Amino acid sequence: MATAILRLWPEAQFASGPPVENGFYYDVELGHRISPEDFGNIEAEMKKEIKANHLFERMTVTREQAMKDAQSGRLGALAERPGNPSKFKLGNLADIPEGEEITYFRNGDFIDLCAGPHVMRTGNIGAFKLTTVASAYYKGDEKNPQLQRIYGTAFKNKTEMEAYFKMVEEAKKRDHRKIGQEMHLFAMDTEYVGPGLPLWLPKGGAILEELEKLAKETEFAAGYVRVKTPHIAKEKMYLTSGHLPVLYKDSMFPPMELREEGEGQAFINELKRALDDAMQTAIRELGLRTEDLVKGEDFSVEKQGEVIRTRIGQQSDEKRRWIEQIARDKFTTDVFLASFKEPERYYLKAMNCPHHHRIFAAEPRSYRDLPLRLAEYGCNYRYEQSGELFGLMRVRSLNMNDAHIYCAPEQFAEEFNAVNEMYLKYFKIFGIEKHVMRFSTHDPAKLGQKFVNEPALWVQTENMVREVLKSSGINYVEVPNEAAFYGPKIDVQVWSVIGREFTLATNQVDFAVPARFGLVYRDRDNVDKTPLCIHRAPLGTHERFIGFLIEHYAGNFPLWLAPDQVRLLTIGDDPKLIDYARPILAELRAHQVRAEADFSADKINGKVLRAEEARVHTMLVIGPRDMEASQVSVRLHGKGHQGAKAKGEVIAGLLQAIKERRA
Repeated sequence: MATAILRLWPEAQFASGPPVENGFYYDVELGHRISPEDFGNIEAEMKKEIKANHLFERMTVTREQAMKDAQSGRLGALAERPGNPSKFKLGNLADIPEGEEITYFRNGDFIDLCAGPHVMRTGNIGAFKLTTVASAYYKGDEKNPQLQRIYGTAFKNKTEMEAYFKMVEEAKKRDHRKIGQEMHLFAMDTEYVGPGLPLWLPKGGAILEELEKLAKETEFAAGYVRVKTPHIAKEKMYLTSGHLPVLYKDSMFPPMELREEGEGQAFINELKRALDDAMQTAIRELGLRTEDLVKGEDFSVEKQGEVIRTRIGQQSDEKRRWIEQIARDKFTTDVFLASFKEPERYYLKAMNCPHHHRIFAAEPRSYRDLPLRLAEYGCNYRYEQSGELFGLMRVRSLNMNDAHIYCAPEQFAEEFNAVNEMYLKYFKIFGIEKHVMRFSTHDPAKLGQKFVNEPALWVQTENMVREVLKSSGINYVEVPNEAAFYGPKIDVQVWSVIGREFTLATNQVDFAVPARFGLVYRDRDNVDKTPLCIHRAPLGTHERFIGFLIEHYAGNFPLWLAPDQVRLLTIGDDPKLIDYARPILAELRAHQVRAEADFSADKINGKVLRAEEARVHTMLVIGPRDMEASQVSVRLHGKGHQGAKAKGEVIAGLLQAIKERRA
């Protein structure tokens, strides 16, 4: 793509061009504003490069050579461009740490900084398409130049590409933001509540409650105990855990500063308030108003001081001494108050684990207490950048299906495998057929930087996780350099029914942070040991998981999960039909079924249409014949008429389907 753009606009300056989830992009600075109308010409030039079948050639160069090539304009270009250096490549070079290998890739005349890898030749690209163009700041910093970001995608063949774009079109129809609005599941109120802070409406709240119920039942059966923790904590908590001062700071909301009032502090605060009142009285005695001292075109500190000194000089000796004493007392108190005690910093919690560690530490623990499985649907707050917020998928307020398992090393394999089995159970319930575990490990070269500097424990715990995955036969891939800072982790990748990939949940091993908090249990030999901790969240967060489910089901939720489970529709508003329907409605609601009724005089076709549009799972149509036969006629959303059945049989069937959480 870069070669094609340079053939059309030789002055183009390229920045970065990485692969992304569904293709690639390249950031370019260019006077011409590229639009989709230009894609045809760019793609025509790209086809010429593919036909030429150029080799992708990897080259290792010194930093000095790279700087020279960037200065000459050779990088990100087809030839040297004297007087027109590759300015963005100079910036990219500065980001490469000293001592790290610097590599180029060449295809035809084009040379660029690149780590690779690539296909062997341009001719290996079977099918491609440019998709969109957007604006982006260089390095994501709004202080830097704004560039044009051109997106595209490529495949082995045209069949794969057509299948991909078919999936993209279907995904647009299933967009959780669109369906969520249509079904009245959630709202985003950026004016009053704030961006990334979803409000769950009653129908969305129904889905949320069903997921929590599923999790609580499953976890209770697996021996978990439920806890509840506050939404905030002192800065000390996160300094101890290691999330602050650097690691997680950018993902946390700014701190709140609170000054705790002991008896001495309260006295000083009361004295300050009294002196403030006295100072206001003194200002009035001088014939001034407070607002006169902070407003007006002639405002300045010097001018205010001159006015006050002049007025004081006009007072009697007694009143002047009184005013001067108040001023001295107030100054002394302000200085003393400022130095009396540093304010305490509190943070909104971005994760639940530190709070759970303190619950473990709240009581003496023995090996008999392990494994201890603490579960909580905890509300967390993360300061995602505004440009990264996306519906329910990226939010700032999230409710996490969290738990922390504290265990001895010999218990680890069984506990870790039990968590994986819980994932598989959930996949079956939600009809998730394609999934894979991404096993993320550490990079030894980054110990003490990105990862806790405990090389032996890294090797030990990674081997433990690897052995569990192999012995259980779970489908997994191993990914280096993506572990959590405190231990190896598994990210759960799932695919919706249309083939769209999502990261839903995580399962992590923590061998470092429990020791930071001094967590211990007394073993069989009466020796204090630090437990291992397994962090797990099989259902992820309500927000992300419900966003996935909306798109997975296209809003057509199974009966147990549907916000509108049952609606009774009478054919007309005959009082006899309504009297027949009311006990059915009451019985369903007595069993906690989300049932409602439409007893209006509207025609039955209109009632059915409204129910279909609202995605009501089951419609029970009641006419004179149904009433006479003690039956109801059953309709299912999207599937039509299912026939008339005895009302007792229908109610029993609905209750059983909900209880079993049938798909």
